[in-house]
Amino acid sequence: MYNNISYIFVYNLKDNIMGLDQFAYRIKKDEIQEDVDFSTEKFNEETSEYESFVEKEEIHYWRKHPAMQGWMKELYESKGGEDPSFNCVNVKVSEEDLLELQRDIKNNSLSSHFEEGFFFGDEKSDELKDDDLEFISKGLEAYSKGYEIYYSSWW
Repeated sequence: MYNNISYIFVYNLKDNIMGLDQFAYRIKKDEIQEDVDFSTEKFNEETSEYESFVEKEEIHYWRKHPAMQGWMKELYESKGGEDPSFNCVNVKVSEEDLLELQRDIKNNSLSSHFEEGFFFGDEKSDELKDDDLEFISKGLEAYSKGYEIYYSSWW
């Protein structure tokens, strides 16, 4: 049984602080060779901070979109990724992947990839359809300008 302080703490963790944060970044083409489990940062022991060693730009952000997480996890696994938690790992998203995702979004089948998790939130693919298609547009534009896309999340 929670006392009032514990309940407030757990409530705040579940609904206001903790959760699934998802990001898409663009990087220069061929800057990273691997398709999965690559890093874009290294730890600097002198400053005790992580520093990026590739130029990257965030092009999209989602908050608690479990269907997108499930779709990207399946992509990650199809490219050889082996981390079952699919947490704090990276996966490249090719132009072909973007077009496949676009088909799934337009066909209203993205929700079939729903990934359950305590901090992931409720299924809301229909509500996020326009936002997801905006991501596809930004991703395809990035490829047309000589960039690649990768996806990362943490929860």
